[in-house]
Amino acid sequence: MLTVKTPEETQKLIVDAFANIRTDIEEIPLADAWGRVLAKPQVAQEYIPGFNRSTVDGYAVKAADTFGCSLSTPAMLRFVGEVEMGKAVGLTVAVGECAYVPTGGELPAGADAMVMLEYAEDFQDGCIYINKPAAPGLNIIFKGDDSYPGRELYAAGTKLTATAMGALAAIGSAMVPVFRRPRVGIISTGDELITIEKAPVFSQIRDSNSFALAGGIEAAGGNAVCYDIVKDNFDTLLAVVQEAITDCDMLLISGGSSVGYRDATLKVIEALEDSQLLLHGIAIKPGKPTILASVGGKPVFGLPGHPVSSYFIFSIFAVPLIGTMMGYTAPSYGVMAHLSEAVPSNHGREEYVAVYLSRQNGVWTAQPVRGKSGLITTLTKANGYVCIPRNCEGRAAGDEVKVFLF
Repeated sequence: MLTVKTPEETQKLIVDAFANIRTDIEEIPLADAWGRVLAKPQVAQEYIPGFNRSTVDGYAVKAADTFGCSLSTPAMLRFVGEVEMGKAVGLTVAVGECAYVPTGGELPAGADAMVMLEYAEDFQDGCIYINKPAAPGLNIIFKGDDSYPGRELYAAGTKLTATAMGALAAIGSAMVPVFRRPRVGIISTGDELITIEKAPVFSQIRDSNSFALAGGIEAAGGNAVCYDIVKDNFDTLLAVVQEAITDCDMLLISGGSSVGYRDATLKVIEALEDSQLLLHGIAIKPGKPTILASVGGKPVFGLPGHPVSSYFIFSIFAVPLIGTMMGYTAPSYGVMAHLSEAVPSNHGREEYVAVYLSRQNGVWTAQPVRGKSGLITTLTKANGYVCIPRNCEGRAAGDEVKVFLF
């Protein structure tokens, strides 16, 4: 008999037991850092840019020289030269003078504005004729506008995106300190399981959970470690779990989490040294017979063998914990949508329903995907899910619900 916890109680147990667990810190090349989580703040050590830079192709001027000019009465400025990209600027712009600067080029000394080429005429008489006034600072990025010494660009716990990598490249962070990707072990159990290369006979089924979980782990930033299928045998499972808990930071055991006489997962966990059972059973559908334990301070999940149940429990409870181990809290992405049909629910458990989210006539619509927890193809038709609270008798067609994206 299971003594279940609510999903909220389960989340609290996870936070209380594992909130401070972190993987080691390692330094990696910036080129390899996409999707990794910073372990230390990244602070600029220099001015970016290191010079006053033009944002247009045009002429560097003293703004006061252009005041009052127009198409009919252009400002006539003596042309003193051209700035070359990437080279030292030896020009100075004095009163009544101008110099050509390409986009991104350094502003000559004395200039305080840039006039676009479109607002200048060159009659090849040694002067440039400006027909639109320029305010001081126009079309200029000043030294240090982007960054400056001591400015923190990214805090520890930031997941690095493509734009973050670009910013770190600009400040010269060739190597970045990140949390090591958690090694998450996967053990699929069951006498009926076979590897995917084999053809099932009698009541055999291919192991799909290992692959679904491995993909989810990689997407969450972890490093999936798959072990061989283990039959429903206490001693065999115990040996593999002992190996996995030594080599990994987290362990997922798929199957054998219920209370049948051949379900060995709970017995194995209780037999491990320094193990603490945190719960056996969550008031949730699908996934009620879930196990959560701490073994040597490492999280161990006993997941239901049914593919849909297994993946929902993994997504809801294990994925955030993978982020926690790297000091990262993922934002909760969701889209408000209208249910295309009613979803009844009277189980006394929080229920998660797979849906297909689409946009119809300018409105987001969530189509419930019907299927049993043992059918992996249910998830192939879904791109998100909705949550029905445990004390709710369901949702009516047309109700607005939050769809969480897979």
